Amino acid sequence: MTIAELLLPEFDQEMAMTRRVLERVPDDKFGWKPHDKSFSMGDLGSHIVNMIKWTDPTMNQTEFDLASVPMEEMTKAAKSNAELLSWFDANVAAVRPMLARPDADYFVPWTLRQGANVFFTLPRYTCVRSYCFNHLVHHRAQLGVYLRLNNIPVPGPYGPSADEM
Repeated sequence: MTIAELLLPEFDQEMAMTRRVLERVPDDKFGWKPHDKSFSMGDLGSHIVNMIKWTDPTMNQTEFDLASVPMEEMTKAAKSNAELLSWFDANVAAVRPMLARPDADYFVPWTLRQGANVFFTLPRYTCVRSYCFNHLVHHRAQLGVYLRLNNIPVPGPYGPSADEM
């Protein structure tokens, strides 16, 4: 079995669950935030949607320099749930084929930097799993807490949630 054959079903599962969580973000709560230092609900949802695109430079370049990306591109925020889901669906459709690569592509070293400051250099496989997948799941869980704090039913990611029992 290839790495792509292992990753693609996981990607599909995580993206399906992520969409279920994003579907619950109401338009009237886009500006809600639990703390002054926290993302708003709309910004957190947008961050999750934007993170999916990080798979592109991970799989198609050998490094990514955060200093080369305009801040407004990194923080692009949806204005409604419909826009959020539209971006999500487009990003998932664009990224999925990038994962169907030969195993050798997953062992290429990949670097995340900001100018001269190198954060890490790891094989692409590790970056896809941690920087793209796990990081997204972390923020999806955060969004689940936002939903809970607003009495919005939270979907269970790996089985039923308390709201689905």
